Amino acid sequence: MTRDDELAALKARVRELEAARRPPRRFRATSALAVVLVALAALLTPLGVVSVWAHDLIGDTDRYVRTMAPLADDPEVRRAVSDRVTTAVMDRIDVADLLSGIAPADRPLLEKALSAADGPLTSGLTSLVRGTTERFVASAAFTTLWERLNRTAHTAVDKALTGRTDGAVRVRDGEVTLDLAPVVDQVKAALVDQGLTVAGNLPEVHTSITLMESTGALARARTGFRLLQLLSWALPLLVVVLAAGAVLCARRRRRALVTAALAIAAGALVLGLALWIGRAVYLDALPADVSRPAAGVVYDTLVRFLRAAVRVVATVGVVVALASWLSGPGRWARAVRGAWTGAIRSVRETLVGEGSGTFGPVGPWVHRMRTWLDLTVAAVAAAVLLAWSYPTAAVVLWIAVVAVCVLAVLEFLDAPALPDEPAPAAAAPPPPTRGTLGS
Repeated sequence: MTRDDELAALKARVRELEAARRPPRRFRATSALAVVLVALAALLTPLGVVSVWAHDLIGDTDRYVRTMAPLADDPEVRRAVSDRVTTAVMDRIDVADLLSGIAPADRPLLEKALSAADGPLTSGLTSLVRGTTERFVASAAFTTLWERLNRTAHTAVDKALTGRTDGAVRVRDGEVTLDLAPVVDQVKAALVDQGLTVAGNLPEVHTSITLMESTGALARARTGFRLLQLLSWALPLLVVVLAAGAVLCARRRRRALVTAALAIAAGALVLGLALWIGRAVYLDALPADVSRPAAGVVYDTLVRFLRAAVRVVATVGVVVALASWLSGPGRWARAVRGAWTGAIRSVRETLVGEGSGTFGPVGPWVHRMRTWLDLTVAAVAAAVLLAWSYPTAAVVLWIAVVAVCVLAVLEFLDAPALPDEPAPAAAAPPPPTRGTLGS
């Protein structure tokens, strides 16, 4: 064979080896499909979280009221309500005709109420109205009234996104406001009790506090908001189905599961970043007469459960990815598992003695059923998480910790076989007897 023939044969052999190492076209296609499915799952994760939030918060009156009720005790919200009510009342009191409208019998009471105020009559009257308003806002009656207003207006965000303007919530030019007329009525009654009887002659006063302001984005959001509500359970399920499909299509399924879990966690974190940026944009777009601290508190309250959902999804993704990686054949994963099992076996040997103690038939049974027991622990942990109403990241971590503790107990009980029982001692052969011959 000439040198050229040997070179040609060598090249042919190299091509054969490269062809053997190259994955078939079918595997390349399914791997590409797995990548696409993982990307879709990551992209749909924020929409799934938002759809569940929109359905649960806006569709559940009690949940909405529980969410908004703490705002009645927030100092910034109280200050904003006091400012609005004081301004609305003072705008409708004619100070010039105030004394002429007071009955002679009521003038001493009014003068006593205004005597503590310094400066002109207008300043004293403003101080009286503001003080009366602040006392009412700080009372338990305001907390009850605030909850009643929010129960009546629990569809505030829904009204903003659908354009309906009936009831206590008004939507005008993209601004969602809560009508404070009942608060003004309570303040008017308190002012009359203090001698300012002219306050009882004021017409119905409507003033408001802003719950949401989004002139441009509000109209655009109306198109897809109802669809998100309808898909509130379909979207999260679709994300799970896409991730499962990606794992089934991939050649290396464990690696695909780790990638899908981390991609879903990343999608949730992107939503959290959008909420953080959106807060700053939202506050910067508010009109000058809107209290930014109070608006910030309202925004944080409305998206509180949305942020909690972001943390839950991100935590679940990281936990699933970590569990999948630790169960894999990688060198570091094997090292971690070896350290885990070695530590537990050391504890077992310290407690029950080396080479003994299988806890009767329990140890061998756990050893035989170990795979099914591990899967059962994982299934129960997932079921608890799904059954938990509105879990938090702390709940997810505690479920993971409990599952790890149960796995540690199984590892502690795992023994491959019962200890060998000592064989019975063989009977000693009888001593030889002397025969008659030679005796």
